[in-house]
Amino acid sequence: MSSLLRARSRFGQRTLLLTTAAVPLTGWAVHAVALHRQLAATRRDPLTGLLRRDAYTARARRLLARHGDTAVVMVDADRFKVVNDTMGHPAGDAVLAAFGARLTTWAGPRAAVGRLGGDEFAVVLELPADRRALRLEQLVRMLHTPVTLDDGRTVDVAASVGAATPDAVGSRDLSLLQRAADAALYDGKYTGRPVLATAAHASVPSVNGRRAGRTGTAAWGRAA
Repeated sequence: MSSLLRARSRFGQRTLLLTTAAVPLTGWAVHAVALHRQLAATRRDPLTGLLRRDAYTARARRLLARHGDTAVVMVDADRFKVVNDTMGHPAGDAVLAAFGARLTTWAGPRAAVGRLGGDEFAVVLELPADRRALRLEQLVRMLHTPVTLDDGRTVDVAASVGAATPDAVGSRDLSLLQRAADAALYDGKYTGRPVLATAAHASVPSVNGRRAGRTGTAAWGRAA
């Protein structure tokens, strides 16, 4: 065999070995991507795309630990049961999806935005004191904008908003801040105005970290 043929043979063998070795690596890479997507899917609510409770809690706590000017914002859709009962569950799902999109847009990419269950949402974000009132009013306006369904019908929607900040409550504990924001929310329920919690809101009686009397609190696990 000539030296040229021997060189081609050796090159072909090396190419075959590299290709053979790459197959399992490629297969693992595909598997890893699929696994990552599955894990990511378990972190997000499939209807709204928002973080589920555990993923939201982890991110929210990191934000509270790293940033000074933070706020915890609780949101409840108003009279959501009426939408489901009169217009059907697909309309209700569309409202929840719209709320998820609006909260994400309002909060920005660095915030923690979660769906805690049903029509209840929570946001933790950086929010300087001099912009709190303006930004919370902006959020209420966004959440009061009618939702247009795929069939062309419109749904009049509204939401109640409560917020708590570490400087007002005197703590950076997520559970305590959520409890205070939740109590503030109910002070302004159905009024169309956001309410910023005071230290007094943090002492409102609670069950599992949420305002006592809120539907489902007795059955829920730890809130944060």
